[in-house]
Amino acid sequence: MVHPNRRDTLLTMLSAIAAGALSGMGPAAAAEADPGLVFGPAAPFSFDDLKALAEANAKKPWVSGRSPYGAILDKIDYDNFQSIAFRKADALWADNKGGNPIQLFHLGKYFQEPCQIYAVENGKAREILYRQTYFDMPPGHPAHQLPDDIGFSGFRVEAPSQKTDWLAFLGASYFRSSGPLDQYGPSARGLAIDTAMPTAEEFPRFSAFWLERVLGQEGRVIVYALLDSPSVTGAYRIDCVKTKEVVMDIDSVLYPRKPIGRLGIAPLTSMYWYSETVRRTAIDWRPEIHDSDGLAIWSGNGERIWRPLNDPPRVMTNSFLDADIRGFGLLQRDRDFDHYQDDGVFYDRRPSIWVEPKGKWGKGQVQLVELPTNTEIDDNIVVYWVPEKQAQPGDTIELSYRLFWVEDEPYPSDLGRVVSSYVGVGGIPGQPRPPGAVRFVVDFRGPKVDALVRGDAKPEVSLSRGAVSLADAYPVVGRPGLYRAFFDTIVTGSDPLDMRLFVRDKTGAAVTETWLYQYFPNWGNS
Repeated sequence: MVHPNRRDTLLTMLSAIAAGALSGMGPAAAAEADPGLVFGPAAPFSFDDLKALAEANAKKPWVSGRSPYGAILDKIDYDNFQSIAFRKADALWADNKGGNPIQLFHLGKYFQEPCQIYAVENGKAREILYRQTYFDMPPGHPAHQLPDDIGFSGFRVEAPSQKTDWLAFLGASYFRSSGPLDQYGPSARGLAIDTAMPTAEEFPRFSAFWLERVLGQEGRVIVYALLDSPSVTGAYRIDCVKTKEVVMDIDSVLYPRKPIGRLGIAPLTSMYWYSETVRRTAIDWRPEIHDSDGLAIWSGNGERIWRPLNDPPRVMTNSFLDADIRGFGLLQRDRDFDHYQDDGVFYDRRPSIWVEPKGKWGKGQVQLVELPTNTEIDDNIVVYWVPEKQAQPGDTIELSYRLFWVEDEPYPSDLGRVVSSYVGVGGIPGQPRPPGAVRFVVDFRGPKVDALVRGDAKPEVSLSRGAVSLADAYPVVGRPGLYRAFFDTIVTGSDPLDMRLFVRDKTGAAVTETWLYQYFPNWGNS
């Protein structure tokens, strides 16, 4: 499986530091004459028109969208890309009439598939034509060798001041928001195809965008996107609203060109290296390094599930079967700066992303793909929904969902929610440790565990192999509201051990969400 390198792709342009550099802080080597944005002729546009275009494209052979100027673009590496700055005065909608200004991304070494970008107003669309005059760049920069018909690599939505941005689309079908805490982190994608399969993963791309502002509603932009890949085409309508949080209402229609082995709907991508759970992999001085610390699932039957993320010894794909799922997401629950000690990229501020299906999605599964890493530059976590029915040519697949970029999940329950997971040697302190004994400790907080006293509840534990040798659940002394459950088991063999835990009160009712974990013996787990 090919997975993006963060320095070479997303973080190159979308980190908070790079965002500042690209917002007009680059070299002041502007062209002598700047006519502003140049547009093509107006043509009627609607979402129905876009769907018709995507359906027609699905009946045609796929054509690569890679730029013919690759030899020049290869020279626009990380540093040369950083030296290109879009001119604030040329931003779309920087006219004080409302809406958020839009800045455009240049092509470069890591983004060689140009996209067309259109502005929509009153049902008419006009293409924004590339001109070098939109960008400040140093004399002798390789981009000066490019003609005025190369297109763009993406765009980002700015605050009215153009000092910060809150949404960016760049590369394949990736997009990200800085969320309520103003810090970029995990990404979403339009679609994932054949992720972690023996065949190479396919990365569909948004080949064209249509951008529409809603006058009188600052912080709202409607993004229409045309999806294209060898296996599928698609039409997307993404209604983006920024208040304190960022919420996107996404309507998509897919038209497969050929059978698709694994169709990943609403894919999310993140990074997890280590946390307090896996201390032996913490070779960096910082205590924890991750964009997200867990996968949360709200299943169709109402069960709440929390699965801490792993940096596994090999590529692992875990599937969670469900029907009419209510939601899932990659969350960053740990918001304590002291747990990260990073005042450069601020992992404690990374947004959580939550997917809420609209309507019933039927049977399928949430798939979590975890890839091994020994650095923080790899996006090594992917999660998405796979419908039970395989996509076939001639199908029309319509799916709608709401995407939340939030500090906390949008629909928290009153159950005890996992706040920490720990793994270490088992047994009773001060007594001989049983050979192979491993202890798993899970801490919860939430209304339903706040008032519990010792003896009120007990943990329910299930293991894929072996037996529980010691278990208990109780409030932590001196830490109001913190409730702890633990169990020991004797671990044998080298295969992964899957486990499940929740806490049940005296009436038999669950008072916590369900904790799932996958343990790798002898691999950085204690």
